Amino acid sequence: MAALRALRAAVRQRPGLGPAGLRALWGGRSRKEERAVEAAGAVPEQEERSEPSLMQPPPRRRSYVPPEDLQSCLESHVREVFGPSVPQDWQQAPLQEKRLKHRLLARLAAELGHAVPNSQLHRMRRAGDVLGFYRSPVSGGSKMDELAAAELPPNLKIVWQQ
Repeated sequence: MAALRALRAAVRQRPGLGPAGLRALWGGRSRKEERAVEAAGAVPEQEERSEPSLMQPPPRRRSYVPPEDLQSCLESHVREVFGPSVPQDWQQAPLQEKRLKHRLLARLAAELGHAVPNSQLHRMRRAGDVLGFYRSPVSGGSKMDELAAAELPPNLKIVWQQ
C-alpha cells in the first residue's frame, strides 16, 4: 500500500510520467497489447478440431527384468562407492550422503539400464531399499496396451488412431 502511494505521489510531482510512462519504466505491456499477442499466438478452433481426438500415447516405460546376479552386483557397487566405511551387513549401509547416493544410483542405472524415478528417490535410505527396488520387474507396456490386448466385452473396444 505504501509503495503504491509513493508511486502515485511521484507521478503527481512529475507530470510527464503517466500510465504509459510507468509501463515503459517497469517493462510491462498494456492490456490491449497483451490481448493482441495472445490472439496472434492462438490456434484457430477449426485447426484444433481437425486433430484426432484419441491418439496413442508414447511408451512411458521400458521393461526391466532383474538379472540373476543382482545381489552380488549391487554389493560390489556398494563396496566400491562407499569404500572401507561399509558395515558388515552391506544392506544396512545408509545412503544419507547425497553425493554417494547419487554415485551409487547412477552406476546402477548405467549398468542395469533401469533408473530409480525421482518420485521414489526419497525411499532409498539404505542399500537394502535399492536392492528391493531393483528386484521388482517392470512390464514394458502401458495399461492401455494391456487393455487393448486383453479379451474385452463385446460393447467395449479400444481403437488407436494414428
